[in-house]
Amino acid sequence: MELENPLAKEIRAAESRAQYDAACKRVLSEKRILACIMKNCLEEYRDCTTQEIAEQYIEGMPQVGQEPVYPDEAPRIRGMGNEDVSLREGTVVYDVRFTALVPGTGEPIRLIINVEAQNRFYPGYPLVKRALFYCSRLISAQYGTEFTHGHYEKIKKVYSIWICSNPPQDRKNSIFRYRVAEDILAGDRMVREDKRNYDLLTVLFLCLGQMGDETENSALDLLNVLLSTENDPDEKLRRLKEDFQIPTTEEIDREVSLMCNLSQGIEDRGIQKGIQKGIRKGEILGAVKTCRSLQMSEDEIVRKLRELFSLTEEEAKAYTAAESEED
Repeated sequence: MELENPLAKEIRAAESRAQYDAACKRVLSEKRILACIMKNCLEEYRDCTTQEIAEQYIEGMPQVGQEPVYPDEAPRIRGMGNEDVSLREGTVVYDVRFTALVPGTGEPIRLIINVEAQNRFYPGYPLVKRALFYCSRLISAQYGTEFTHGHYEKIKKVYSIWICSNPPQDRKNSIFRYRVAEDILAGDRMVREDKRNYDLLTVLFLCLGQMGDETENSALDLLNVLLSTENDPDEKLRRLKEDFQIPTTEEIDREVSLMCNLSQGIEDRGIQKGIQKGIRKGEILGAVKTCRSLQMSEDEIVRKLRELFSLTEEEAKAYTAAESEED
């Protein structure tokens, strides 16, 4: 029996991962699922039903992986075309992007919301900074479309919602919010700016747990079911319908089934990959122990690990800490 080329295995795994991610994003772009997230996480929609949000306030069809992020890729909020040609290689795009009307206002205020499914909570940089960058881009991109010639009063509020499917243990089943607030450091405490003039960007991190976890928030409960590693699509679809009143459509049925099938393949390959990672971890920890026996400083050990194993500084420090704990 001929063994498969390791590079071919990696390519197939990457393709499956990309297909799984695409299916997740398509499911997350369903209006009733977005409506559940909005009702339970955004204060503007707290008093609405998910049906009202889906049918009355979400505008048009959410875009999935279409609008670019970086400045030279010129995102547009209205009349959004996809013909822009980036000067960069490898366009980075928002996962799911759409606009929504705010209920109870006399004018059609729009919120621009992007949902990012994030598997790695520590990708080598503070994730919250990337989320704030996305919000900043969504605001600056409004110039020339939502407002021109100094009419800053027309700037629309933006949200960046990050769904973290594999957060650290101490963040599981939690929601973290970052936003602009007014603090009066001196003077009359009764004088206040209208909140609408500065409450222009909000970042939310929805850190998931496991299917079956009981949380304080229905959006977390829904996403724990939808994005769990449970590979039974019928069970997921049943719970969507019975527990969250999300009607199953042919499209949702197809995408959820695809997600489950792809996750099973990824899990099978992950077992073998986990064995390989265990071997690599042992090699790195062994190198730490050797460096310490040579009386090298912690900084020198970190530099040596980065050189030998192509690690980031954070990864190298984590291995040195892990070796200390083993001792």
